[in-house]
Amino acid sequence: MSEQPTKTVEVVFPQHVNHYGSLFGGEALRMMDTVAFVAATRYTRRTMVTKAVTDVEYRAPVHHGEIAEMTAAVVEVGRTSVAVEVEMTAEVLLSGERRSCGSGRFTFVAIDEDETAVTVR
Repeated sequence: MSEQPTKTVEVVFPQHVNHYGSLFGGEALRMMDTVAFVAATRYTRRTMVTKAVTDVEYRAPVHHGEIAEMTAAVVEVGRTSVAVEVEMTAEVLLSGERRSCGSGRFTFVAIDEDETAVTVR
């Protein structure tokens, strides 16, 4: 639905990983929610807030020193909300090896200055 997917990348630094050296699930969720927010806001050009996070799946770890790339696309538009699907891919910087690591669906609601839901578009 959205004209172009929204992409972001982050390097996974030591403060982002657990004791196994892989990205904390909460950090991955934060990264995915952020790119989903940008995609929703670009699509609607409204103030958007996260309403729901569903179908989050972690398929493979993202390790310390790798890049986490998130790609988000608006997939559904309601009267006051949009749904955004996000894919997370890990990349080894030196080799270029990439693997799918996770995904999720994020629902956002458009609000006004009084935090009341308003129509999108």
